Amino acid sequence: MDGINNTERIRPLADRMRPRSFDEMVGQTHLVGENGALRRLSGAGFLPNMIFFGPPGTGKTTAANIIAESSGKTLCRLNATTASISDIRDVTRQTSNLFGVGGILLYLDEIQYFNKKQQQSLLEFLEDGRITLIASTTENPYFYVYGAMISRCSVFEFRPVSDEEMIPALKRGLDRLNAEYGESKEADDGFYSALAALGAGDVRRALSNLENAFHVERSSLLTAQTLRSLAAESATAVFDRDGDAHYDTLSAFQKSIRGSDPDAAIFYLAKLLEGGDLLSACRRLLVIASEDIGLAYPLAAAVTQSCVAAARELGLPEAKIPLSNATILLATAPKSNSANEAYGRAASDLLSGKGKQVPDHLRDSHYGGAETLGHGDGYRYPHAYPGHWVDQQYLPDDLAGSVYYEYGENKTEQAAKQHADSVKGTSRGKKEEK
Repeated sequence: MDGINNTERIRPLADRMRPRSFDEMVGQTHLVGENGALRRLSGAGFLPNMIFFGPPGTGKTTAANIIAESSGKTLCRLNATTASISDIRDVTRQTSNLFGVGGILLYLDEIQYFNKKQQQSLLEFLEDGRITLIASTTENPYFYVYGAMISRCSVFEFRPVSDEEMIPALKRGLDRLNAEYGESKEADDGFYSALAALGAGDVRRALSNLENAFHVERSSLLTAQTLRSLAAESATAVFDRDGDAHYDTLSAFQKSIRGSDPDAAIFYLAKLLEGGDLLSACRRLLVIASEDIGLAYPLAAAVTQSCVAAARELGLPEAKIPLSNATILLATAPKSNSANEAYGRAASDLLSGKGKQVPDHLRDSHYGGAETLGHGDGYRYPHAYPGHWVDQQYLPDDLAGSVYYEYGENKTEQAAKQHADSVKGTSRGKKEEK
């Protein structure tokens, strides 16, 4: 072990290999590639306040370190999970002494853990340039960082690193381990592919697994089997039920069903259920049945309700069976959002102040004195007329003639339209301008 000293040995491989330049980073080409935004800003010598957000192990801290080293500013570091107001004051005091003459660059990790008061304490210094902030977070800052702070920062999203982008870093990692420990171990392609997949977009996680595999494998060849004996947890272990990725997955789940893609829909269902999130999957399917399938297949809501009830009764893992049925049914069913759109139009008129007064002939007449008030007077009972329909006004006077519901083009709604036309003896046209 002559190639690595005791101090170095306790630092994780990912830390020992941390890139010192944008060229050494993997992934994030939209930020640090040849035409990446961060590379261009750094090259221009312009350093705005920035917030980096994205999953763990995607290079947020690394990029911040690279920018900090080339900034020429005094670097201060805080972690919002442990920092207090007094820590912030210690940083701001440096802006008035010799050490802060060139400006302070504050790297603030996990900014989402700062409360409103802590974030506000920095605003004055960001405003006049005495402090330049680079903050990082694994959560969507638009949900967790206060608006006043967001408005003073440029936000950059770091994305999971793909397997293809990660593999070169893993190969360099093995080379480094061999050099440090005087070994000559090799790895086949299956090992690197499995290692990258297990990392699930997190380079730090993948390098940690590489270091574990290197030390436990007795032979000179690392294989996928080496990893299977080491890492029981799969890529789904990074699924966060409370984080931004959770809502992204639910969004993709619904949009895949709405887009009639059963393959994508079942994938996102699996991601939710393998992450242990049964309740969110059930609730979203119930919404989809009415919002996206709606009147094109009215029974979809009842079938989905039945599948959801069965899933809740069964629990995981068996719940995946009825929920898979519901997902495929909804993804392949005809689609209509006509009822939801109709509600939106009606609500818009209501919220604009229209329709306050119910027509007198529709008002309740089941009490003494109603006749004197004229309530219910002139109401015509539809069942007493041919086709169970009679022409009369139902909307308030200021909304008479408004059309909120427009029949969808699917077979079910067109059949309903034909029936309505036949009993009314007329065709409802498209909504007219009011």
